[in-house]
Amino acid sequence: MPLDLRSAATMAEAAGILAADRGARLISGGTLVMRDVNEGRLTDGTLVRVLDPAYRQIQASGSRIELGAGVTLAAVLAERELAVLHPAARSVGGPAIRNMATVGGNLFAETPYGDFTVALLALDAQVMVLAGYGAARAVPMEEFLAARARGEQRLVVAVHFTRPQSPADFRFKKVSRVKPKGVSILSIAVHLPGSTGRIGQARVAYGAMAATPIRARGVERALDGRALDAAAIAAARNAALEGVSPATDAVASDWYRREVLPVHLARLLAGPV
Repeated sequence: MPLDLRSAATMAEAAGILAADRGARLISGGTLVMRDVNEGRLTDGTLVRVLDPAYRQIQASGSRIELGAGVTLAAVLAERELAVLHPAARSVGGPAIRNMATVGGNLFAETPYGDFTVALLALDAQVMVLAGYGAARAVPMEEFLAARARGEQRLVVAVHFTRPQSPADFRFKKVSRVKPKGVSILSIAVHLPGSTGRIGQARVAYGAMAATPIRARGVERALDGRALDAAAIAAARNAALEGVSPATDAVASDWYRREVLPVHLARLLAGPV
């Protein structure tokens, strides 16, 4: 059967199509699905596109930020209220890719891609998903990534998170061999909220250090309740490799990723890059 393209007027309709046909694929920006089509890995089945305007809506005027899954990374960069996400959005490809690549699509990008998702994980984002014709529900990013790894298929309609109280509380770094748009050796995002000079509830996330973006819980424990000084950074560096399982690919070996991760983490914690 050749490829069939179906258009859904609403997100609920798209979710229903995907639930009824386990082989159907959502096409949002097309940077992932169309690569499979063009390279011959996807030759039949149903492609679903969403026409619902809410799928591409940005709500960023208050402390709670919500991005429709169909929002492009170029649209993120064009929105001043989303400055916290600009470094992560800018790290994905060049302008042509960012004009197509979407927030929702990046959630499904396989390692070593998916750098924007690393930033969302560090920001404790919730993923709004639809399964069939039911109501959308919020799923913590970690839970969503675990379900994705198990092959569960649900329509992502939006992501939302709370804006950091201070821009200085959030930092992001992507390490690649080709700049500015090379494939990741690794990426790191850190959210370090705090008061009275001490970090409270640190969140640190890695990309390209496991099969999906992961939390660096050892680093978080090393930082929680401490001032961000040389001793805290040294403790974080010592805990940097806890829980990682990087792959060897055409970009870097697992050994190299392990070697450079603590260095880049320490640099990121020491100050803006």
